Amino acid sequence: RREQRILHHSSINNFGDSIEGTYVCFGGNYTTEDVLPSLEEQGVPQLYPKDSNVDYKKELRSLNRELQLHILELADVLVDRPSQYAKRIGEISSIFKNLHHLLNSLRPHQARATLIHIMELQIQQRKQAVEDIKRRREEAQRLLKDAFVALDG
Repeated sequence: RREQRILHHSSINNFGDSIEGTYVCFGGNYTTEDVLPSLEEQGVPQLYPKDSNVDYKKELRSLNRELQLHILELADVLVDRPSQYAKRIGEISSIFKNLHHLLNSLRPHQARATLIHIMELQIQQRKQAVEDIKRRREEAQRLLKDAFVALDG
């Protein structure tokens, strides 16, 4: 175990080395695989279809409406039957976890869209820089031409 720590610490300065598989950080085991655990793995019932072609917009709206309904029902339960609030809180928690899971499954798309936007901005900035360089080159050529004319004249 101690040898593994020493090997791990000695490889910290090798920035080119990438970590593959699992690693230990602050006593916890982590993996480099970017996998979103399913709701079932987390012990949460999935409230939207398990199909791979999920309509995120539709499902998020549906879960949002269901959340609003459950919050109103919780208010009724708190007024009429306060002892039964725990069941409603559990249902609301499950809806929130489903919403959170759906949103997290959109993160890769969001990251791609953000990168595309950043790259488009960089392209625009570089085109502007090229145009600025061309304009300055033309101005410098004009100044040189005027200087040669003045020297010859």
